[in-house]
Amino acid sequence: MSGRARLMWDEAVTGYDFGPDHPMDPVRLALTRRLVTALGLDDGLEIVAAKPAGESTLRLVHREDYIDAVRAASADPAAADPSYGLGTVDDPAFAGMHEVSALIAGQSVAAAEAVWQGEVLHAVNFAGGLHHAMPGGAAGFCVYNDAALAIARLLELGAERIVYIDVDVHHGDGVQAAFWEDPRVLTISLHEHPRTLFPQTGWPQETGAGGAEGSAANIALPAGTGDAGWVRAFHAVVPELVADFRPQVLVTQHGADTHFEDPLAHLAVSLDAQRAVQEACHELAHEYAEGRWVALGGGGYAVVEVVPRSWTHLVGIAAGRPVAPETVIPEGWRQEVFARTRQLGPMRMTDGRSPVGWSEWDAGYDPADRLDQAVLAARRAVFPLRGLLA
Repeated sequence: MSGRARLMWDEAVTGYDFGPDHPMDPVRLALTRRLVTALGLDDGLEIVAAKPAGESTLRLVHREDYIDAVRAASADPAAADPSYGLGTVDDPAFAGMHEVSALIAGQSVAAAEAVWQGEVLHAVNFAGGLHHAMPGGAAGFCVYNDAALAIARLLELGAERIVYIDVDVHHGDGVQAAFWEDPRVLTISLHEHPRTLFPQTGWPQETGAGGAEGSAANIALPAGTGDAGWVRAFHAVVPELVADFRPQVLVTQHGADTHFEDPLAHLAVSLDAQRAVQEACHELAHEYAEGRWVALGGGGYAVVEVVPRSWTHLVGIAAGRPVAPETVIPEGWRQEVFARTRQLGPMRMTDGRSPVGWSEWDAGYDPADRLDQAVLAARRAVFPLRGLLA
């Protein structure tokens, strides 16, 4: 193995830009990359720019007619076909859309290849995690589903057991759909309840089909869930499923939109809890997958205050150089934030809630508590299908 961790990065990924009024502002990617450098994390990383995903790779998940539609919209945005989810309010067409979407997908696929082939132990693509794209359509700000493509490539390379953990505030619907009938992939999504948030999927009863029953787990959390409940729910479901599945590689999606400052959702999670779950995913990779870990970004629309700090923590954990929560953010980075956005950047790498306190599920639960009801629903739906006690 040539190194511990690899950061997939090509400045051109910031061209994934739906326009000035769209919440997915690519400045979040640029500011994250600059913060990684400002905190000195580059020294612990291999930084690699991979090639865009080619046609044969994209077709591991996406239909040929959809790829053709993306290419056409990329060449002529005014001619985008909304029947493919293109040219919509969520996914406006823009020139070069196919090229930059394929580039982001290429980073995630290359990350998976590097981890599987033993070139590195961990690989991060925080520009990735575009988990809503479906085989035949764009959705939820996502054109190509790089997470699903990375998993599909791992299967192509011979992986037989892959766990995908998605802690974005939105359900990881596109990845679940891609492997709905594939028992080799266990998808676990921890998200805000579909009653109150897009994409209105991710109910506990969604557990897989076609010989893959029990290969999808959904923990649908009530709006307003904060740090203690979020971390409790994660630990009440995820580690037991991972231990049972015994994955050869772990793929995780770390959307930062669970944060209490995110404008598009209704959870109340802090940066410190996000960091705690990132650490937990890292530990699960080492405990059950010989350290093989592909970590992706995802949603996150507090593009100055939250996203760069959250994903810089993720990079630091993967690099073996975790950033202490109390770390003061360099003034040079804050000046760049102001120059780019006219906003004041955060002062420290914490929301002041570290360490995060939470109670273990085994210590007891309250069946009248809405958070515990959500956990119970997930466990009762999927655990018996895997021969586990709910």
